[in-house]
Amino acid sequence: MSDTVRRIRILVVDDHPLLRDGVAAVLGGEADMALVGQAASGEQAIDMFRRLGPDVTLMDLKMPGMKGIDAMREIRSGSPRARIIVLTTYPGDVQALQALRAGASGFLLKSMLRKDLLDAIRAVHAGRRVVPDEVASQIAQHMHEQDLSEREIQVLDSVAQGMANKVVGARLGITEETVKAHMKNIMGKLSARDRTHAVSIATSRGILG
Repeated sequence: MSDTVRRIRILVVDDHPLLRDGVAAVLGGEADMALVGQAASGEQAIDMFRRLGPDVTLMDLKMPGMKGIDAMREIRSGSPRARIIVLTTYPGDVQALQALRAGASGFLLKSMLRKDLLDAIRAVHAGRRVVPDEVASQIAQHMHEQDLSEREIQVLDSVAQGMANKVVGARLGITEETVKAHMKNIMGKLSARDRTHAVSIATSRGILG
């Protein structure tokens, strides 16, 4: 068996060229790994995955157009055994849980790439799951809490942009009273003291990007 065949074939998906170049530099010195492709969007990721059939895909969550979660779901719908490590700058439990539910084999913070990337790739290729301790701790802490609905996230995102209830209602096509009711539910679910605290919690947990 040749060295090329034995190597772990890797596809990296991120809209920032510098990050892709950084990953390529880290992988370049590894005898058991080969970077076979780079994609800058979710749509490109799906196309390249189908053409290249990588062993491990490194997938950013936040990209223009199709998001990483949606690209991952599409890839795994056709290749259920695809091994995907999610890359993100956000340690929030919500994004991590969404990624794991969508079939991610690993979750890696971009700040940890230089230190943990190679070990994560080898572990996922061997069939193991990789989740940083700080992320796993957040998931466990919030596991039994009620998720925000899509509408509640829209309301909170508008509030985060500094909009008053009346403006939020006009934007979303609902009444000001309905906005107030949503905010009451949101603060209850997040155990928030007020609107500002709710936005802060939602941002730190990855509910708001």
